[in-house]
Amino acid sequence: MKPSKILFYVFISLLAFLWLVPVFVLVFTALKSPGDLYSGSLFSLPTKYQWGNFIKAWHQGNLGMYMRNSLLISIIKVPLGIFIAALAAFGLTRMNFKWEKPLYIFIILGMTIPFQACLVPLVIMLKKLHLLNSYVGLTILYLGFGIPFAVLVLYGFFKGIPTELDEAARIDGCSDFRLFSRIILPLALPAISALFILDFLATWNEFLLAQIFLVSDHLKTVPTGIMAFRGQYSTNYTLMMAGVLLSVLPVLIVYIVFQKHFVKGFGGAIKG
Repeated sequence: MKPSKILFYVFISLLAFLWLVPVFVLVFTALKSPGDLYSGSLFSLPTKYQWGNFIKAWHQGNLGMYMRNSLLISIIKVPLGIFIAALAAFGLTRMNFKWEKPLYIFIILGMTIPFQACLVPLVIMLKKLHLLNSYVGLTILYLGFGIPFAVLVLYGFFKGIPTELDEAARIDGCSDFRLFSRIILPLALPAISALFILDFLATWNEFLLAQIFLVSDHLKTVPTGIMAFRGQYSTNYTLMMAGVLLSVLPVLIVYIVFQKHFVKGFGGAIKG
């Protein structure tokens, strides 16, 4: 084996080790009792595995309610956002019109605006629309800030699909929507799957907007709920770590289901 390959594998192994150490510490902390945590070192194994920490975190920390809220927002926002972005990318790449490039640039410019700079006008707007402290208002904000990136990815992928397919479909009598739903979307499944992973992860982990626009405790999402859980159990890190591990499970499941399309999807998007 070439020395360059050996160095590459050593470097990758070191990166993997550095990434796994905090994960192991998190898992072992979640399985310790408070006595084990404070009497032993950070890297020591539990003397007795406390599987009950996960049950306590679920019930005492209201994680079930927070995860239900996050899941409700995610399963509505993520597919809806990808569908809207796919329609926009289809129009920009398959329907030739004069203002295609300027409109595409205008949409992408949305990625350059930090949402922190828009918080005050957004609060005023949602208050006037009576959408503060509601999932509808928060979902609209998530859609507005998430669609430009989705359009960027799908635009590149749709550009890579040969236009000869469009011509053949139209000869067979396909309408624009049938072309979009029967041909373009199935071919773009890798990019859509990759987007689904990233968008679900971003929506599930989003904190600032949920913290500001959702005030009621029964509406809080996982990140804001974890913060409240941390305040409630500020000295009991074992329960807090168990709660963090439980909150990661839905994202992990989504990634496992869609991961085979992830690299392929973004490879096609970049190439296009």
